[in-house]
Amino acid sequence: MPADDTKFQPIDFEELKASLDAAQMLLEGGQVVSAHRRREVLHQRAVALASSRHEERQEVVTVLAFQVGGERYAVRIELVDHVLEARGMCALPGAPRHVLGALLSRSRIVPVLDLRQLLGLEGGGMSDLSKVVVVELEDEAFGLAAEVVDGRKELPRAELSQPPAGPFLFLTPDRLTVLDLTQLGNPAAARRG
Repeated sequence: MPADDTKFQPIDFEELKASLDAAQMLLEGGQVVSAHRRREVLHQRAVALASSRHEERQEVVTVLAFQVGGERYAVRIELVDHVLEARGMCALPGAPRHVLGALLSRSRIVPVLDLRQLLGLEGGGMSDLSKVVVVELEDEAFGLAAEVVDGRKELPRAELSQPPAGPFLFLTPDRLTVLDLTQLGNPAAARRG
């Protein structure tokens, strides 16, 4: 038998599968969607998803919030190294009143500051201060004694207002004050307390 190449055409399996799927849907009572309509729907979905990515994202300031002296404070999260229990703090004889002592943290000695003294807050004794927020500023680490650590918070920048005078960056509507650590370490800020 002579071979006639024009009689045999290659099988398009994609087209065959699409025809079988359409037939299956008809047998099950479903609606047949043409390939053209399917592409339109997928294109519309892609456009909707792409436009949602271009929406303006609200700028936020991420902080670690804590409580001390009955007030709520926070520091920018990028300055926080870690949080420790306040146990094992050693006194530093001759240190200023706002320095509670020092802790050994990750193979280095970290002085711990008392925000109650620095900011002129009311407060109890040492037993009230159960946590130390260790921060790092320009390769210097120090701790801030806290009663309770509330955790990480994202503050919408649009809701932040100017704080009162002092070592503060921002104030939120619910009275959370973000500390300015560069001013807090300034000796003039320590004299205000």
